[in-house]
Amino acid sequence: MSQLPRHAQGVVYKKSLGTYFVHTPDGSVTCSISSRLRKELIYPIADRSSIIHHRVQEVRDIRQIDPVAIGDCVRFLYADEGSTGVITEVLPRRNKLARSAAGKKELEQVIAANIDQIVMVFAAARPEPKWNLLDRYLVTAEAAEIPALICLTKLDLIDDGAFEDELSEYQALGYRIIRTSIVDQRGIDDLRDSLRGKTSVLIGKSGVGKTSLLNAVQPGLGLRVGEVSQRLNKGKHTTTQLEMIGLDTGGGIIDTPGMREFEAWQLDDGDLALMFPEMRSLVGSCRFGLDCTHTREPGCAIVQAVAQGRVSERRYHSYVRMLE
Repeated sequence: MSQLPRHAQGVVYKKSLGTYFVHTPDGSVTCSISSRLRKELIYPIADRSSIIHHRVQEVRDIRQIDPVAIGDCVRFLYADEGSTGVITEVLPRRNKLARSAAGKKELEQVIAANIDQIVMVFAAARPEPKWNLLDRYLVTAEAAEIPALICLTKLDLIDDGAFEDELSEYQALGYRIIRTSIVDQRGIDDLRDSLRGKTSVLIGKSGVGKTSLLNAVQPGLGLRVGEVSQRLNKGKHTTTQLEMIGLDTGGGIIDTPGMREFEAWQLDDGDLALMFPEMRSLVGSCRFGLDCTHTREPGCAIVQAVAQGRVSERRYHSYVRMLE
């Protein structure tokens, strides 16, 4: 008599077109997902006993592109003598990096889950850094409550001290910055140590030097990330094929090619100022209280702080642009 299928647990490290690769202590298992994960069961709120008796009032489609993300801890049911399985449950996430999906329907697109840090890679030149884009990345990290690490590359292409005013501004807000160059190896050891043992999501425009940077951290790592990037860019949706690539020092890298901007999922305009550390303590102290948009209203504490130099004018303009 054959052994009955058994449940197991693991971490999703790769997915592609409805196929999920789950890492377990016994190796990798290729899985599909249960159709139940794509449905939301609605119970009558008035009748609390109905929940006990599992009386479902309505079944709705979930508001997500995919209920399973890279980094998810999942439970699955083995099949075919352990070579494949079916994911039956996604365990609670400690965090997630998500954005609004493209299209008319309001859907959530979860890029990755259970992340230790978001690494934002910007080149000092070729191309020049766009600070308003960095501000958008940082707002996304703040909204997701995920630590951010700013990595400036190609330092050999600029004069010493260039961009120090901008970088010092971010450091004063509590953001960590690593300055790197693969030409003279500046900052490479620091970056390697910062990635050690952590699950990191990489964000950066094309051309900033991510591949070269990752190859300096670990030979061959950037090439593997580049291969994944090429597969992603061929797909209709850039997040249908993702992979967490392991580091020799422990942890892993998840690249997000093709995503120049992250629009945080369901971040209300009224909460946007809270995502700017320098503005957070001022929210609610305006003449119009929490109804203030911090743009044209008289008696706005944030506008006053900008005029007094306590809030960066450039960062404030980034805030206003995000409201548009």
